[in-house]
Amino acid sequence: MTDIANDVYTYEKEGGISQSDHWSKQREKASGWQLKLLLFLFRIFPVIILRIIAFPVGFFYFLFSKKARLESKRFLNRIARLIKEPTLAKKCVSPLAPLKHIISFSLTLIEKIQGWGGRFPLKNIQFNNDDIKNLIDELNRGNGAFLVFSHLGNSELLRSLLYSDKTGVSRKVPAATIMDVKVTAHFVKMLKDLNLQSSVDIISTDDIGPQTAILLEEKLSGGGVVLIAGDRTSAAGDSNITLPFLGTNAPFPLGVFYLLSLINYPVYFIFGLRNKCLSLKSLYNMFVHKSDISFNCTRKERRQRSNDLAKSFVSLLESYCKKFPFQWFNFFDFWQEENAQGDIQNEKKKR
Repeated sequence: MTDIANDVYTYEKEGGISQSDHWSKQREKASGWQLKLLLFLFRIFPVIILRIIAFPVGFFYFLFSKKARLESKRFLNRIARLIKEPTLAKKCVSPLAPLKHIISFSLTLIEKIQGWGGRFPLKNIQFNNDDIKNLIDELNRGNGAFLVFSHLGNSELLRSLLYSDKTGVSRKVPAATIMDVKVTAHFVKMLKDLNLQSSVDIISTDDIGPQTAILLEEKLSGGGVVLIAGDRTSAAGDSNITLPFLGTNAPFPLGVFYLLSLINYPVYFIFGLRNKCLSLKSLYNMFVHKSDISFNCTRKERRQRSNDLAKSFVSLLESYCKKFPFQWFNFFDFWQEENAQGDIQNEKKKR
């Protein structure tokens, strides 16, 4: 454990999973008073009313957030070129596609709150013939696992089910989440108001250090799960890995995948995706994929296998993005360098 703790310390000093300027310096999409209002409405109205309200809320956000419109349009135009299904590709380049995209986000936010409030029914989630049975069997046997999620779809869904003890597993599963609590401070505070249990094991990315290895090992050895995002890049460019993603290279956080290799437990990639992005019915598909990459290897081999793990995650993320483009909720400049060059070229053309 001492060697692992030292490795985690080194990893943290080199950049770890502290977050990069291109997204972490942004303000939260919803301010404190807006989330308080939403929480108040959640407590007095049926959830269906909040879903209806999400449509005008999304419309106003579309009107007044130029950045969200721009980033949505950039992403949808990019992915439309890669989608083989003609009807879906055409929807992505429609003039109203960014509006649909933003309203989809508004609906998902309501369902995140519904989940953390203990009011999201497990029956509304369709599990598939993938590695979900393997994961449930492992958890039933008392084994732990890493769950890597993304910002495609509802990343809170499985977490809220874990904290609400609605997993379908025969025992209560302890869970910890590694996240940037500064960027999501208002949202985390709201989670505390909704469900005190939600804040018990949130590990801030600022607190990653030698003690983290001990904490995570205790959680996992006790049959718990640790959840971590695989698509939030590091502030230190040298701790990122550049991989092909939706037609061009994009940065991903190598530090996240290296951390998974240091504490050798099974790794599952999870995606919670709405069946229909603008439906008033909150029906989801949960996709679970177990990584077959082993980290019973030397330190030298571990770095290369971390790269392979990152590539596996990005490949899956790309395939689901193409199927559910309106559920990509990264409203920031994910491809900073390429988009910056494109903006320069556009400005030159205007002149």
